[in-house]
Amino acid sequence: MISASFATIPFSNSATQDSVAQDSAAQTVSRTESQPLEQQAKALYDAGRFTEAEAVLQQAIQVYQQQGDTLRQAIALSNLALIYHQLGNWTQANQVITNSLNLLNQDSADSTDRHIAVAQSLDIQGRLQLAQGQAEQALATWQQAAQHYQQLGESDRLIRNQIEQSRALQALGFYQRAIALLTELEQTLRSQPDSLTKVAELRSLGEAQRVVGDLKQSKQLLQDSLAIAQQLPAEPSIAADVTESIALTQLSLGNTARAQQDITKALNWYQQAAARTNSATALQSNVNRFSLLIEPAPSDAQALLPQIQRQLEELPLNRSTVYARINLAQSLTKRTAAFSPSLDAAALLSTAAQQSKQLGDRRSQAFALGLLGGLYEKTQQWSFATDLTRQALQLALSTNAADVTYLWQWQLGRILKAQAAQKINPAQNRTEAIAIYEEALETLQSLRLDLASINPDQQFSFQKSVEPAYRELIELLLQPASATSQENLVKARTTLESLQTVELQNFFREACLDVPIAIDSIVEQTSALSTNQTNTLAAVIYPIILPNSLEVVLKLPNQTDLIHYSTDVNQADVKKTLTNLRNQITQPETQTSVKALSLQVYDWLIRPAETELSNNEISTLVFVLDGFLKNIPMAALYDGEHYLVETYGIALTPGLELLDPQPLERQQIRLLFAGLSVPIEDFSPLTAVEEEKKGIQDAISSIASSSVVVLLDQAFTAEALKTQIEQTPFQIVHLATHGEFSSDRNKTFIRSLDRRINVDELNRILQTREQVQPEPIELLTLSACQTAEGDERAVLGLAGVAVRAGARSTLASLWSIDDQSGAALMVKFYRQLVDNPSLSKSQALRQAQLTLIKHPNYNHPSYWAPYVLLGNWL
Repeated sequence: MISASFATIPFSNSATQDSVAQDSAAQTVSRTESQPLEQQAKALYDAGRFTEAEAVLQQAIQVYQQQGDTLRQAIALSNLALIYHQLGNWTQANQVITNSLNLLNQDSADSTDRHIAVAQSLDIQGRLQLAQGQAEQALATWQQAAQHYQQLGESDRLIRNQIEQSRALQALGFYQRAIALLTELEQTLRSQPDSLTKVAELRSLGEAQRVVGDLKQSKQLLQDSLAIAQQLPAEPSIAADVTESIALTQLSLGNTARAQQDITKALNWYQQAAARTNSATALQSNVNRFSLLIEPAPSDAQALLPQIQRQLEELPLNRSTVYARINLAQSLTKRTAAFSPSLDAAALLSTAAQQSKQLGDRRSQAFALGLLGGLYEKTQQWSFATDLTRQALQLALSTNAADVTYLWQWQLGRILKAQAAQKINPAQNRTEAIAIYEEALETLQSLRLDLASINPDQQFSFQKSVEPAYRELIELLLQPASATSQENLVKARTTLESLQTVELQNFFREACLDVPIAIDSIVEQTSALSTNQTNTLAAVIYPIILPNSLEVVLKLPNQTDLIHYSTDVNQADVKKTLTNLRNQITQPETQTSVKALSLQVYDWLIRPAETELSNNEISTLVFVLDGFLKNIPMAALYDGEHYLVETYGIALTPGLELLDPQPLERQQIRLLFAGLSVPIEDFSPLTAVEEEKKGIQDAISSIASSSVVVLLDQAFTAEALKTQIEQTPFQIVHLATHGEFSSDRNKTFIRSLDRRINVDELNRILQTREQVQPEPIELLTLSACQTAEGDERAVLGLAGVAVRAGARSTLASLWSIDDQSGAALMVKFYRQLVDNPSLSKSQALRQAQLTLIKHPNYNHPSYWAPYVLLGNWL
């Protein structure tokens, strides 16, 4: 992210200066009495002494006003807005930037200086708007400033402005547009001669790519920036700052890859940054090194503490040293038994809170007080924890810092929830906890950012900082059962669906997934379709795994009230049962143990609802699965006599992006079949692909005017797939090829002859089709893919493919299956679709699975259970 710097204008009578110097320091160019004042204000601003900088700059503004120099007065006002931004004084910041622009608009001179001043004031206004959550306004403001830079030929300022625009695009969730803009800028920079401007811009671009998630590109850009900086006669601090940015990117690589070699590289980069001459950078680098060392190498962390303490004592008071104390305190809370610190986390946070108050920095004060409240939360000192957290929350709200606000809303919710559980004003605390949790999730949603990188300085781990808040709210809404109302059941179901949505947003690092159609709407509309009533009547089941219970919410068609039932079972026991079932069910020789384990899961999820399902003549069960349940094929649940699929059609949905519930049109079907039968990479040959292709061709060709296009082996390249999908409005795309679903979208792929096609590329291929052929794909079939071994959240990749494909339905397998049985099931599935036009896709899959259940060689669930239908089940 580009650091907010004072605005300045290059007057013709000033000395020629490097543009980086102009952008990084307030170069007052007129030879007036106020020149030292503005330079002094800039020095104080750079030192993080914002209150003092405000006072000095106010004096400069008065001098300009007395002289009638409206241009310089406007520039000084825009710089004052930056100071108010840092202080969190939004009313004053907005007022003075408006005053600045009003002064400039009153000046009728069509001079270069005025246009530059207008553009820079607009740049600052855009920063203020983005900081206040007004991303759309910020983007429009920056685009307006860009027009001035373009007219003036100010290419350097224009590049910085466009990097700012990329931040607004990211905040709006338009990551692909941001990446496209950044890529274009990177190409522009490559053609420029080496300069300090290029160093700064490559650094800004590299930092932006880190936020977007392209860590490899971020690292390359930052290394290029460092290489140029080291060749130029520059301040050592510039190279140190770039090195710090490289270290942050390398740390992100280490956190993402969970690989020791990347963590080691991060430590090396931090050590290099700490060795530079810039003291603030050295302190931050050492604090970051400490955070990495404290758990795996406490003795090394202990050895680093004296140096950190010395730096904290020697450095002047500013925002950097405040945050260093805060970050150090956070690391100390993770200390191991082998670590005996000479510093206390609570003392560090108390000092940081006092210092931030002294600086007038409400954001850092909110952080310090909130974290201090968190320490009291851990020791169950509820009065102190509540008071400090409420103070932190009020400060965060006053600065419009949504990412900080969320943290303290969530923390306050936890504190109230814990007190209710301990029978401390249970009714009041439970009610207030529900309300504050709902506010926290609303705040999280309002960020409209990738939840993994809401703030480059405060990375949010989805599994640690996002998912738990949703689950804790659900627990409050459903427990105790005696206090659960229909209103709370609806909220619990909505919260679970929202969790599914943000999980996929996090998977894609994209906040702009299409708005889902309500499940109620789909459930009710299926009852009114003209096809066979018993073929389409569906119930939706929401299992929810909580720490001490397994909760189930059931939605029946044509009924307003939701049904809720619960089993008292420890989360660890649920996980153990599900893990054992998943391990056993893939092995053909484990029939007895599979039935016993799947019977247990059936008793949890289905048994309490058997009567309701029977009385309502339900034919299809649609599951919105939670947690590790996503790894279990619901078709294989066992009631003691029959598998679930022997009674019901089964479908899954991630709870979002369902298209209109229309059945597959069985006339003039156009199907694309792409498959690989030859060995490729480490994958075994799919020997039954030819048989699968022929069976599907025979089924589809029995319908008049239908057609099948085949891309087999040598013909199945990524480009050929793209071309075919662009040219023809296929209702069905069938991919009989190897592939893998992973919780890492970069490792979720299908295999063509020439290369792997990951989920993002598949999305681009299908998006191109949407531009030419607006009709959605009715069915995407992935007949030989599997979930990644050892990845508990791998099914997230399957859901991601289903959502991004834009298909109404996706049929895929959870694990690698016998090639012959898989081909037989697929052929039977398509034959059912063709021969029985009134049959839904879920019922056609059920009939295909029943065929294998009755087959003496394929009756074990390992052969037929892994096939799951996601999305529209009609």
